[in-house]
Amino acid sequence: MSTTAHKLATQVSKTTGKRPPSVVKEIVYGMSLGLFAGYLWKLHHWSNQRRTREFYSLLDQGRITVVVDEPSPGAED
Repeated sequence: MSTTAHKLATQVSKTTGKRPPSVVKEIVYGMSLGLFAGYLWKLHHWSNQRRTREFYSLLDQGRITVVVDEPSPGAED
């Protein structure tokens, strides 16, 4: 089965000496780039989760607080 696009690509490859694009190769490239981008996104997500867990752990231990210290009376900024 031959499509018009295939016929055109074959004709162009004959005249220019270049091979037509490989659909399978382009699918593999696209899937690889998608998986790599997804992995980077998950790394970012895991980093945010780790920082959140560390924050609440330190908060539970009392090593940090979210209450703002009020300046002592008479102290100027």
